[in-house]
Amino acid sequence: MSKLMLSGFVLSLFLFLTLSQADSRNSAINKNPDSRAQTGTLQRMIVENGMVTLDLDLDRLNADGSLAAKVVQLRFAVAANSFFNILVFNDLLRGPEQGSMALVPQYSTELPSRLTASINQLVVEKLPSSEKADLAIRDAKTGFTFFNIEGHQYGYDANGQLLNVQNGRLLISQDFANALGRPSNVGSRVGKISISAKMQPIEVTQLINGEPKSMVMPALHVPHVPLPGTTPGPDVIVGDLPAVQQFGSAGTQVGVAVATTSCNAGTIDLDWFALPNTDHPVIPQNLYRMSGGDDNTERFEQIGQSWLKHAFTALTQNVCGFGCNGVGGSHLGSGCSDPYSASLNGTQSGIGSRAWVNPFTGAFPSTANNHSSHSHDGVSHRVRVEADDLNQNLNPGATYFAEAQYVTPHEYTWCQAHPGECNMYNNVSYRQFSVTGTTSFTFSPLGSTVWRRPAFMAWTGAALNQLEPDPGNDGLWFIAHKVTNPAAGVWHYEYALYNENLDRAIQSFSVPLGPGVNITNIGFHAPPQEPGWPNDGTFNNQGYSSAPWTVTQAADSITWNSETFAQNQNANAIRWGTLYNFRFDADQPPEKANATVGYFKTGSPETVAIEGPSGNGSPTPTPTATATATATFTPTATATATATATATFTPTPTPTPTTTVTPRPTPTPRGSGSPRPRPTPPPRP
Repeated sequence: MSKLMLSGFVLSLFLFLTLSQADSRNSAINKNPDSRAQTGTLQRMIVENGMVTLDLDLDRLNADGSLAAKVVQLRFAVAANSFFNILVFNDLLRGPEQGSMALVPQYSTELPSRLTASINQLVVEKLPSSEKADLAIRDAKTGFTFFNIEGHQYGYDANGQLLNVQNGRLLISQDFANALGRPSNVGSRVGKISISAKMQPIEVTQLINGEPKSMVMPALHVPHVPLPGTTPGPDVIVGDLPAVQQFGSAGTQVGVAVATTSCNAGTIDLDWFALPNTDHPVIPQNLYRMSGGDDNTERFEQIGQSWLKHAFTALTQNVCGFGCNGVGGSHLGSGCSDPYSASLNGTQSGIGSRAWVNPFTGAFPSTANNHSSHSHDGVSHRVRVEADDLNQNLNPGATYFAEAQYVTPHEYTWCQAHPGECNMYNNVSYRQFSVTGTTSFTFSPLGSTVWRRPAFMAWTGAALNQLEPDPGNDGLWFIAHKVTNPAAGVWHYEYALYNENLDRAIQSFSVPLGPGVNITNIGFHAPPQEPGWPNDGTFNNQGYSSAPWTVTQAADSITWNSETFAQNQNANAIRWGTLYNFRFDADQPPEKANATVGYFKTGSPETVAIEGPSGNGSPTPTPTATATATATFTPTATATATATATATFTPTPTPTPTTTVTPRPTPTPRGSGSPRPRPTPPPRP
């Protein structure tokens, strides 16, 4: 840098320091006229990595006239070494310079098409001072502005070199308002934004009495591979699902296991201590099928689930290409990967019950993998699947997907001490597999593993919504739906509810019906449950029920429900890592509606946007039964098996208790400080 350029920079800095209106901690620098105000260390810093969260109200964004907020949360990783610059003087934030953060989406959801088309090339940009807004979200390639940002506050933690931007309001830009066909909506508030970023210095200047005495330019922490880069904190993801294998059979079912490779996308080495230590990930495995209709995409069902593999001894491979730091054993190092073969994940003595684990906190007792007092058959604890669900003579043209998830207490405890670095929501990945066979099955991978997304997101043509009933205290669940028109005057309504890591579980689902709507072919589907085992964490070791949900049809609604928690702690609720299906045919077309979902352990019922039969069209004959009529739950060959459900359920409503019984309260998040030791939790219903 020439002396002229440096002198110009120092002069600009001097003016900035004397004019800046910073917080009270910085006011002494601004108000003190003596030379000490310009003596110290000046750092120009850029983003090393980070996380951006957008909370969008889709009702306001789409302007559909609904009075109920429909908020979805979009999470983005910040691409490594994005040139979003800040100035820090004597460890105090002086402010941002012009620059931008490139965003890498972590979740997709139903968005306006114009925004969806740019979702992989968005940036958060610091605008020039001549602009009305300070920040904006733009398409990096076209320059199209989606949102202006106002009302935000900057914060900087010098110890961790962390930049935080909080409480930013997202306002529709002129570009976006015009593209939406609603120019009058310019400036309308449609959500909020928060940013947490790890910064690194690119230029360090020592100033004495306002004069630069020395300057260094530290080396950047460049990733080994030009991928999005690691995220703040520990962040285990499923980096690969290389294989699926069958390992046994019993009765009408087969036992399957999924090979998994974990990757730590975080900057912090992830705890990986083996049992009896409880600070390690647990790994459920699931199997899904997409089928039905003319193109075999009418429905998306979970056909199998396993218990949990307990992780031990991390290796130091680099399958995800993040650049492993070489740490292994009791920790999965930053950027490192660790493989578990299908054989290892299917070893029954290493698989513990899901019932012991809180999926949001990752907490479980040291006895969560106890196999004493019982013996295994060919499907015990593995991915338990009905052979008929895989038989290719019975499922021509069906598409199959394997899914795995890593749930770990380390991410939760880190989140409590670092609220902007919560990585418990991106731990699920899936991969498509082909299946051959009729009684014994072979699986072959198709395409690559899709990172950080549940398998149901592969459902062709489905709309989805994400729900978080108690942010910070419990996890996420999703609803997906698809409406088809298989025949004249007949509409098929298909709904799938997926619980990713929601501890309270789901107990009821109700769809409103318009006046005069006739429905037929009512169906329900759920994956088979494990039978009861000694020490399995369920109430009285009875295992979870496999009973199909009761259906109740009224003039203005149709409702499915399991038993309540008060009636049966082991009821067939939608627990974490599972997907249940609800369906019917109707003689009326769809319109926007609000379904009602009730929770199992705690929490008030909640409404969620869907499509349902309107009853506003011309009356049509009652549709006749078709091949799509399925209540396809098949009884498990266990002590808890029940009769196969059909389309003619007994319409007996299940009474709702006046009080909700909670087996164990979900922990309240702590804003700061070191995580506190947790007592061993009791068995979970």
